[in-house]
Parts: sequence; C-alpha cells; structure tokens
Amino acid sequence: MVFFRRRRPGRHAEDGDVFAEPPSEEPVDDEEALEEYVGGLSEEERAKRDGGPYDVDEAPEDDTERFDLGSLRIPQVDGVELQFKGISDDQVEDVVLVAGDSALQLSAFAAPRTEGIWDDVRGELHKSILSGGGSAEEVETEYGRELRARIRTPNGPADLRFAGFDGPRWMVRAQFQGRAAVDAEAGAPLRRCLDLLVVRRGKEPRPVGEQLPLTLPREIADQIAEQARAGEAKAEPAGEGASKPRNGSPGGTSSRRGKGARSRRR
Repeated sequence: MVFFRRRRPGRHAEDGDVFAEPPSEEPVDDEEALEEYVGGLSEEERAKRDGGPYDVDEAPEDDTERFDLGSLRIPQVDGVELQFKGISDDQVEDVVLVAGDSALQLSAFAAPRTEGIWDDVRGELHKSILSGGGSAEEVETEYGRELRARIRTPNGPADLRFAGFDGPRWMVRAQFQGRAAVDAEAGAPLRRCLDLLVVRRGKEPRPVGEQLPLTLPREIADQIAEQARAGEAKAEPAGEGASKPRNGSPGGTSSRRGKGARSRRR
C-alpha cells in the first residue's frame, strides 16, 4: 500500500538540504525551434539505455501504474511511500520516495535543446558540498557519472548519492539518502521507481535550470489536506479554551531551489 503525506522535518529532510544555484540561460523562445522539437532521444542514445527515466513520448507501453504529478509520472512500487515537500494547494516543490530507511528525492529541471547539463550541475554540487565542509567524489555507476558525498547535519554526518539524467530539454536529479546512499541493495525498490520514471517537460519556453512544476492530483491533495486537518485537531488541547482546528496549508513552502540532473544514461 502506498501512502501520501506531506514531508515532515527529519533525518531525510535535513540530509536533502544540499543545494547549489542552477546554471542560468535565457528562455528558449524560438517558435521555429520549438516546432522542430519532437521530444525524443537519438537512436544512438536510445541504444545505450536499458531503463528510465523516459521521456513521455518514449515511455514503454507496459502495465505499470503511475502517479501523475504533471512533469513526473512516478511508478507504483510495493513498499515505496510518497512524501511531498512544500505543498501549496495542489502544487508541490519536491517529491520524496521512501522505502524503509532509504529515500530518493526526485526533481526535474528545464535544459537546452542542444546539450545536457548534468556535467555542469554535478560540478557545481561538488563545489557546494566541499564549501560546506563536506566531502565528495565522482564515481562511474550503472547510471553513469554519479556524485557520492558526505555532508554535515545537526544529527551528524550523512551520506548522499546524486545521479543525473539528461533528456530532451529536461534533466532529472535523483538524490539517494539513508542506506540507499551506501548500499545498492537497500535501494532496490527506489531504483525500480527511477528505472520506470516518466518525464513530461512540455514545450513551453523555460529558463535552463528552472524546476519543472509538480502538481498533485486533486484526490491526493484533498487526502493530504484531510490528514493535516486531522493532525491539527488531535494536537489541539481539550477543554473550553481549545481553539478550533485551523484550515491552513498542509505543508510549508521553501524558497530554496534544488539542483538538477540529466536524463540519459552514459
């Protein structure tokens, strides 16, 4: 069974607070270039891949059920729970997949038509981690060039893994946390989610590095809001002086923007 809920502060949330400013570029506003865009990888690039993330135009015709969050369609995998960060009505800043003591934060970003940006993003992340007193190294894995890091948190050192995927005008950053950052087997359900992930960028002009919007289906947004109201009601003190449950936003918002990743495997 999969649960939906707002992302609460905790170990994974703290571990995930590693951000660097994305590269900047003027929005792509060439209408002719947009018309020529077909949203697919080259045959050579496709041949190198044996899994996702997939562009929506190349998604496999399988029986996998996926949660449609607008720019990301996340597969339903047994034992994986979805959590959301920065909820405002039906909009969400980040989605985090949790399986036991492992987590995977997924973010999608706009990228140029002509080249991927994971190499640049990875380099900036590396510098950001080192400047924050952490350590990091690049390694070659099944997902291509990854960044493995250890950062400082209020609860002590934390290990992270960043994998990137360059797609047609988009980039996905996958950030593994918890045991999955150091133990590949522990993150097997999360890797399956990543391998079956589908990305829908849209053809709208966007600055390079801008995070693609995530939109909750109305039924999920209502479910999360109801859970938040129930939690607030339970926390209210009993007695005549008790105030009524507040109907505020089910989650806070963050002004920080994450970094990106690429969408094709190397």
